[in-house]
Amino acid sequence: MRVHQLGDGVPEIAVVGGIHGDEPCGPAAIERLVAEDPDVARPVKLVVANEEALERDTRYVDEDLNRAFPGSRDAETHEGRLAAALARELDGCTTFSLHSTQSYAEPFALCDTVDEVVRAVVPSLPVDTLVETDRFTEGRLIEHPHTVEVECGLQGSTEAADNAYWLVRAFLTATETLPAPVAEEESNDGLVGLAGDAEEATNEVDVFRLLDPIAKPPADRYEVFAHNFERVEAGEQFATADGESFTADEPFYPVLLSAYGYEDVFGYAAENVGTLT
Repeated sequence: MRVHQLGDGVPEIAVVGGIHGDEPCGPAAIERLVAEDPDVARPVKLVVANEEALERDTRYVDEDLNRAFPGSRDAETHEGRLAAALARELDGCTTFSLHSTQSYAEPFALCDTVDEVVRAVVPSLPVDTLVETDRFTEGRLIEHPHTVEVECGLQGSTEAADNAYWLVRAFLTATETLPAPVAEEESNDGLVGLAGDAEEATNEVDVFRLLDPIAKPPADRYEVFAHNFERVEAGEQFATADGESFTADEPFYPVLLSAYGYEDVFGYAAENVGTLT
């Protein structure tokens, strides 16, 4: 685990990347921010978590770190010990955790439950979707109080790394750590100009709550036909496994739905529970 700090004092704000070693977008965003060394209004801790897995370009060394919390100093696995160390490092911090996915190209946010931190932060992020994971958080960092997680884009893509950087800037603005970020946009004459600030960029965010995992049987070939966050109607086919068709018993919204993202589930069924502004 590698820890950087911007500003003096005891941080109450933290950003974490590299929970999974095959998701380099978070560490890339952190290194970019460290290289810039911006002036901050309050100290912030920047953590690259699973360095050993990152070096191996593998999801984990012994077990999934994002299933190993709270961990233990005496755990038999690398990730079990790392989970305990990371939890100590983040104690007392409002935390922003960066991930990427194989199932969805656009950034979206996740939380355990919608609390005051989520309400204050998420509408200021460049996302239009929030997933409330609720009862699917066992062993995950998202159980840590006042933690917001983001999926930054497709795993291994340059877009995910760029998204991660701007998501971190927006989070640090929302927590009054950095001044409002300035985004670049191309004008009609091809010149790059400056666009907006965080207060002008607040969003209305659709909120989904996970209901159940969608089981995936062993097979050689999978296909998915539904699109994440788009309603699947009762009786509609949403996937196949070696030609076996899977149809919805009742309407649902798919979340993290993909053919090969998980070993034993296609993704999750969710309900739309409203908006956050």
